[in-house]
Amino acid sequence: MYMIIKTNVKRWHTHWVLLGLIMLSLTQCKKESLKQEASFDPSKPIVVTDFSPKEGAAGSDLVIYGDNFGNDLSKLVVTIGGKEAKVVGVKNNSLYCIVPAGAYDGDIHVSVLDDNDEELAQTQATEIFTYNKKMLVSTFLGTYYEVGSDYVDKEGPFNDCGAFKGILWFSFDPKNHDHLYFTSSDASINYKTRLIDFDQRYVSYFRTNLKKMSSIAWRIDGSQDMIVADDQEKESHAGCYTYSRSSNFMQNEPFDMNAVGEMNGNITSIATHPKNGELYYFRYRGGDLVRYDFQTKEVKSALSVSTSKTAFFIVIHPSGDYAYLIGRDQNYILRTDYDYAKKTFTTPYTVCGEYNKAGYADGIGTNARLNYPVQGVFVKNPDYEATGGEQYDFYFCDGKNHAIRMLTSQGRVSTFAGRGNNGDKGYADGDLRKEARFNQPQAIAYDEEKKCFYIGDSNNWLIRKIAKEE
Repeated sequence: MYMIIKTNVKRWHTHWVLLGLIMLSLTQCKKESLKQEASFDPSKPIVVTDFSPKEGAAGSDLVIYGDNFGNDLSKLVVTIGGKEAKVVGVKNNSLYCIVPAGAYDGDIHVSVLDDNDEELAQTQATEIFTYNKKMLVSTFLGTYYEVGSDYVDKEGPFNDCGAFKGILWFSFDPKNHDHLYFTSSDASINYKTRLIDFDQRYVSYFRTNLKKMSSIAWRIDGSQDMIVADDQEKESHAGCYTYSRSSNFMQNEPFDMNAVGEMNGNITSIATHPKNGELYYFRYRGGDLVRYDFQTKEVKSALSVSTSKTAFFIVIHPSGDYAYLIGRDQNYILRTDYDYAKKTFTTPYTVCGEYNKAGYADGIGTNARLNYPVQGVFVKNPDYEATGGEQYDFYFCDGKNHAIRMLTSQGRVSTFAGRGNNGDKGYADGDLRKEARFNQPQAIAYDEEKKCFYIGDSNNWLIRKIAKEE
């Protein structure tokens, strides 16, 4: 019985081998036949009959249909809007390519080359591809130094202004949108504050005679003077100063803040209420948010946020209805609602991230993970207009995650830009998620007129820009 089974097994094995050889032979013949049929025929024209999709952005896939494309990728050249596209696949009647950046005009050309890379035949699609400009990260200002010791700190025109260590906080002048100020958190350059003049295309030092400016705000009434926070460790000093516009921001006047005791050292952030002009500032040593009323000169602690020696950054919603308190060292963001009757902010609650749990994760509320978040900005989202209610998303720098994150009013956190190519920190321009990389971004500003973001890329010593292709 054993021998019979063995013999049968051998016979079946032989049959399967023969069948496999026959199938392999037929497949090879079919492949050779298809290969021969798919080869470019120089006696026939190239024809483009259609393409799909009809519109797209840089990096999107495009299939071009037609005839006589051949089967050799190395002999095909496709241009879209005058920019060469990468061809990733071809059959005789269809080819597959990637839409190149800057293909604005949208005209599609296909060429076949000979062995000497000379053009044998070419054709053009009768329709135009609609190129959708997309948001990209670029380097706006500063010199990138691969060797840190080459760093140059100086004033100068946009094309020769050195680099900027430790960019911490951006603030546009509300009366002159061509002026953007930024502070620094880097002691090696003495915490220098600078002014970017877009009109003159020049970067200069903004001299305040203060040791360490942390953030900048503006009065909403009168001449809209500048208010700056002094992040010194002195126990008893003004902490905040007004720089008058009439003096071209050369003269300052300290605030009288003795009403809240000798805890004004290290003012980490300030903000003015957009409706009634009250000033709010956060005290690192006191762990609380302090309210100053310009009308009554009243100074009082508005709310306690945490234990002392904790850095929070306050950003008030354009409506004035609430504010976000960004807990840099605790890796979470709190929301505090404004009580118009009592003229103060109320007890804060967590919006996203979780207290003292650093990490990286998109998600809702406490399921999201942050790592060293710093400045943020509210940006109006036109998609919300039809639904009414909340009109803004909140974009913020997630420093040690080397990314720009977005927070919706429902508490959903997503990654807007950075960590390209599944990476972490680095320096690369390009597609927001596929290519762009940052190295501890801390400052962010949004230009409503130009519809673009400016990012203070702190450890790359650069100012980056996020905008649609120009």
